[in-house]
Amino acid sequence: MFTAVSRIHRAWWIVAITFLTLISAAAFRSTTGVMLVPLEEEFGWSRSLTSGAVALHLLMYGITAPFAATLIERFSMRRVVASALLLVASGLYLTTLMTQSWHLVVLWGLFVGFGTGCLALVFGAAVANRWFVKRRGLVTGMFSAGYATGSMIFLPLLTFMISNNGWRSASITVAAFCAVLAPIVFIFLRDRPSDVGLLPYGATEEPEMGPAAPATARGAIEILFTSMRHPAFWVLAFTFFVCGWSTNGLIGTHFIPAAHDHGMPATTAASLLAIVGIFDLIGTVGSGYLTDKVSSMWLLVFFYGMRGLALLTIPVVLGPHVNPPLIFFIVFYGLDWIATVPPTVQLCREYFGLARSGVVYGWVFAFHMVGAAIAASFAGWIRESNGDYEIAWYTAAILCLIAAACMFLLKKIPTLAQAEKANLTSH
Repeated sequence: MFTAVSRIHRAWWIVAITFLTLISAAAFRSTTGVMLVPLEEEFGWSRSLTSGAVALHLLMYGITAPFAATLIERFSMRRVVASALLLVASGLYLTTLMTQSWHLVVLWGLFVGFGTGCLALVFGAAVANRWFVKRRGLVTGMFSAGYATGSMIFLPLLTFMISNNGWRSASITVAAFCAVLAPIVFIFLRDRPSDVGLLPYGATEEPEMGPAAPATARGAIEILFTSMRHPAFWVLAFTFFVCGWSTNGLIGTHFIPAAHDHGMPATTAASLLAIVGIFDLIGTVGSGYLTDKVSSMWLLVFFYGMRGLALLTIPVVLGPHVNPPLIFFIVFYGLDWIATVPPTVQLCREYFGLARSGVVYGWVFAFHMVGAAIAASFAGWIRESNGDYEIAWYTAAILCLIAAACMFLLKKIPTLAQAEKANLTSH
């Protein structure tokens, strides 16, 4: 037994630790939708205000992501990740003591936003790049599925706790999970295989990583400006903007309140989102596997196109009771939820090089969370103005179909290395 355990490459233990960390970040995001109504009822706050706090959290989460790669490069992965977990734990605990609306905005938006931003999938992409040569797509899919698993584990439990013991019990539970995980990360996580005398999984020699990722904020911004001159960046940024709009911003934040508007109990709606999480675990790991086998561009055409068609059905299938069409939507949307992540990360590697792809993906991910933030605020405003979410569903559907069409633009765009080589040749 011990011999078998010792034969497992350490990269897979790093995967396990990373997976748990991503689950902890997902745990908070899975609770925001179910907390909106209890907070509004206790404090008398409006949907616009609570949605605004979620929007600021999502925006901060996204803006932090590209600089998280820089922080990791400069201060080490384990220090940054352990500190981020403690920041999230502090922010969530302090929400149980808040009395004013600005407390919610500061704690959810800034404290937890910055902390979870450092725990974003940029961190997961860095682990996959450094610790794996083979199975990078699969591992990236597993990390992406960490979000789904966090929702699957925490959402039904926290919804039950909120229903029986109030929203503070849910905040304390997630805070405690993050606080316990922080020392585990600090002790066992390592930045690179070479730190423990190993090669990356699947490597027979030290792989060529290309130019190093920047260790300063200025370097990360310079990579942004360099990437912005390349058309592929804008295709990836826009399509990921739409991904954030149609997942975290809309469904993740407003599905439970929307179901509540139709007379569905919060516990039932939360259970449906947990089912989304279960099937996203399958869909995203499957997407990672396919990313190693199939063109990432075609995968994204399929994922965005089918997501757009699914969103068109929500106004019809959402009602007070669970029905077969709604179950079909939940299962289908779950399979597609963040299946877009592995192929998007792969396209960042292909177009911008392996070493710097983490920072480039961080900026692309920032657009993802900007889209999520705008959608969270936009949908809350639509609900308050019209009394329902119908326009919000149709807007997201149209954006997804446009994103699918945009992927065809990548076919004619050269990689950054090819473009630079062509420029040198022409001169």
